[in-house]
Amino acid sequence: MTDNLIIIAQSVDFALLLPYAVFGMFAALAFWVLEFLTGRPSRRVERIQELARTPRRKMTSDELAQRPASKLTEVLEKATPALAKPLEPKSEVERSRLKQRLAEAGFRGDRAVQIFLGLKFAALLGGFLLGGSVSLGLWGLSRSTTTSAVIIGGLAFYVPDLVLWFIGKKRKEAIFLGLPDALDLLVVCVEAGLGLDQAMRKVTEELASSHPVIAKEFALANLQLQMGRPRAEVLHEMGVRTGVQDMRALAAVIIQAEKFGSSIAQALRAQSESMRTRRRQMAEERAQKTAVKLIFPLVLFIFPGIFVVLVGPAAITMIRELFPMMAGR
Repeated sequence: MTDNLIIIAQSVDFALLLPYAVFGMFAALAFWVLEFLTGRPSRRVERIQELARTPRRKMTSDELAQRPASKLTEVLEKATPALAKPLEPKSEVERSRLKQRLAEAGFRGDRAVQIFLGLKFAALLGGFLLGGSVSLGLWGLSRSTTTSAVIIGGLAFYVPDLVLWFIGKKRKEAIFLGLPDALDLLVVCVEAGLGLDQAMRKVTEELASSHPVIAKEFALANLQLQMGRPRAEVLHEMGVRTGVQDMRALAAVIIQAEKFGSSIAQALRAQSESMRTRRRQMAEERAQKTAVKLIFPLVLFIFPGIFVVLVGPAAITMIRELFPMMAGR
């Protein structure tokens, strides 16, 4: 039986199957992209339709849950638990770390862990199949084909981790860059006589278009405060959830100011000045590193060109004048 399979495999020209496999892969990818882009309208269109239907009424969570989902979303929701089961964390510490990474990237849903692990398993299978098909078309049925498929599948397994890291880095950078504006507005609101809750709500409204990431974090904190959770717990969770050191420092300053009964406005102003000083020091540090970082492009790209321009004519003249004289002697 095994000999018959080997004979059949050797008789099949896998090079002819490679274009069909690549076409099928790109067709599936194009279908997924189109389904993702056209499966649901953009948030702007949804907001306009919502305001046109009910100007003073927001959609409840039940109505949001009852909205029709796309076919791809339904398939992913059904397949995710089965795909994620082999990769489930073995301990609560690993699960909490994964939840923290997902929260720092902005994924705080109940099924975020399962979806992420399912995507990793799907990437592993997709990379293995893609690497196997390409290697099979290039080298045929051999040990190199299996090795290449395993290597590509292993690399594809870590692609979701890289994407998650990139999204988390961009989100932290957005929070880091927008936090000074939020803090300045918070100081103005508190010094104008507003309470901390009203000031955070005002920051959420004003920064919704310019800094949406910070606005969402403050909106979530306001929602938790309205549900009756302690303010210290909400602020501490907001600092941990974002993963930004300045946000954790801001939460700690507000908690300490409320704990000791000091002025929140003065504490926020001191934190704002400290944040500006830290950013100025970081800018100066980066400016000092610029000279060191410029050495490598100078040595690799600029100095060779200058050397050719300056020494090249003299070298050509020496070759033309000296070599004939040496040959004549």
